[in-house]
Amino acid sequence: MEMLRSPGPAPSPTAEAGDVLGRRALNRALLARQLLLARQALPAVRAVERLVAMQAQAPLAPYVGLWTRLAGFRTDELADGINGRDLVRSTLIRGTIHLVSAADCLELRPLVQPLLDRALRTGYGRHLAELDLEEVAALGRTLVEERPRTFADLGATLGDALPDRDPGALTAVVRTRVPLVQLPPRGVWGRGGQAVHTSAEAWLGRSLSSDPSPEDLVLRYLAAYGPASVKDLQTWSGLTRQRQVIDRLRPRLLSFRDENGTELLDLPDAPRPDPETPAPPRFLPEYDNLLRSHADRTRVLSDDHRGRLATPNDSPRPTFLIDGFVHGTWRITGERDRAVLTVEPYAPLSARDRTALLEEGARLLTFAADGADHDVRIGDSSG
Repeated sequence: MEMLRSPGPAPSPTAEAGDVLGRRALNRALLARQLLLARQALPAVRAVERLVAMQAQAPLAPYVGLWTRLAGFRTDELADGINGRDLVRSTLIRGTIHLVSAADCLELRPLVQPLLDRALRTGYGRHLAELDLEEVAALGRTLVEERPRTFADLGATLGDALPDRDPGALTAVVRTRVPLVQLPPRGVWGRGGQAVHTSAEAWLGRSLSSDPSPEDLVLRYLAAYGPASVKDLQTWSGLTRQRQVIDRLRPRLLSFRDENGTELLDLPDAPRPDPETPAPPRFLPEYDNLLRSHADRTRVLSDDHRGRLATPNDSPRPTFLIDGFVHGTWRITGERDRAVLTVEPYAPLSARDRTALLEEGARLLTFAADGADHDVRIGDSSG
């Protein structure tokens, strides 16, 4: 994997190894690396690689995630990347669907295999007794490479071949042991469709990496999300035993502390802007990794607001940032020929922040609902 670093302000000369980094310092460092202090002029594929991967259970979420980070981003740029096989949707980080570059899919997939194996044992252990997992995986690979399949189709066909076995467990074996990708039009703006799958090797015409580097994965995580603790890294990746990898990298890293005394590791030349660097309002899609990549999320989401953001099934809502921190949620709905953006703040907005949020909301509607009349409504923060 190429070592990619987010552009941004130069490292603060006052942030030296051993320093305590407060919440605002960590916030501004994260925003700089996440391309959220100022929109960057980057191609979509390059931007996705900067972020390592973009969580994509909601198929269109990466479009909003890139729009809020890139200057002049167009939906067809991402759609062309998916259709042209430069970008793929696959189960990777934390065992969830992520959008990644083709090259990163082939590099990352072997690294997350232990996570997927653990999930298979946890979810289907009693169904796996005396089952030849390699045989099932080989059969599943043959089936999805014969023609792309939904998981329902795959499970039914596997069940016909092995009628004494649970079809769901058989499908889970293939999902975890075969590197699968979801094919377009799934995830293509303006189209969409069922999630159908084939193997990454068949779709991309290349093999998985034979020598993936855990160290490079850690360095890329720090470039996109640092400074961060070992626990933060494990929260983002879903992988365990990452302290061993960090220890091998220590000569190349700086060590800081947060206000609770937790050690934070970082790249020496990564951006650590002044804590008072202005941060404009930003709209984030559901599942954005900004909110899901640290054990301690207070660098961007206060504990009080985290409670309000939670839902019974942990289905994240689209959020917006004010001064770099989550300040509420948003949704777009249609009313006749009008697209309505409803913003629900968690706390009162200053007059300046309200004006800036309305302006950014109008830009979001122009992007997401082009051609319709627009209306931005800011709700009551007292709820």
